[in-house]
Amino acid sequence: MNEVVDEVGTISDLNIPAVMIFGLPSKKDDAGSSSFDENGIVQRAISEIRKNYGEKMVIMADVCLCQYTLAGHCGLVKDNKIDNDSSIETLTKIAISQAKAGVDVVSPSAMMDGQVAAIRLGLDDAGFSDVAIMSHSAKHRSSFYSPFRDAAECAPKFGDRKTYQVPYTNLMEAIREVKEDIKEGVDIVMIKPALAYLDVIAETKRRFNVPLSAYSVSGEYALVKAAANQGWVKEEDIVSEILYAIKRAGADMIVTYFAKSAAKMLQGNP
Repeated sequence: MNEVVDEVGTISDLNIPAVMIFGLPSKKDDAGSSSFDENGIVQRAISEIRKNYGEKMVIMADVCLCQYTLAGHCGLVKDNKIDNDSSIETLTKIAISQAKAGVDVVSPSAMMDGQVAAIRLGLDDAGFSDVAIMSHSAKHRSSFYSPFRDAAECAPKFGDRKTYQVPYTNLMEAIREVKEDIKEGVDIVMIKPALAYLDVIAETKRRFNVPLSAYSVSGEYALVKAAANQGWVKEEDIVSEILYAIKRAGADMIVTYFAKSAAKMLQGNP
């Protein structure tokens, strides 16, 4: 945990206001039980960050099951199918365990039907009405996630995620997903990925008066890094152009792996 605490210190020194915590457990099982363990890797990280930085850093945490289950799907699997009802029960347990550890914002990314409503009810009943929900409302079926899936060892062991992620061909389905999360009580909606979905960001901003986040995902980061390493592009210029495009499209906040380098650029110290 010392590395986590030190890294958050570096982030804080750059005036970056928030961090998003993901977990990679040492053990996985069919129930994803380590995901809601009070001594789990994410819960301990949240607790340590809160202990060392108090209210100085906004702590967000991913709420999903793909890293914690043997199947590698975002929900629990029964008879080779996603069991939505049992999945949202477990997602709610995860959110409550993170709230107990001191999280500010839970971020469900599983794309299970009714997950926001279930998590909001669970948090409120457990006495955590002040914990916000930032849902991955329009999480598209995308090849841009591949580097993350490799790093987090969470690729599906069978099938794919087409049944519960938004097809990239349909703008209005993404808008319907956002609208449903708002009905369920979400505090912040998220569009993911970002760069290939600027139209979705813009349309969401136009239609809804709700805080809007965009997630510039691992594949977007990897493309820029690969091109920069070959000398084909200047990394600082490309990163600036991409992030301003996402902001211009309507994002109020951006989750990005370029956060530290972008903060340095904005401070005139690339």
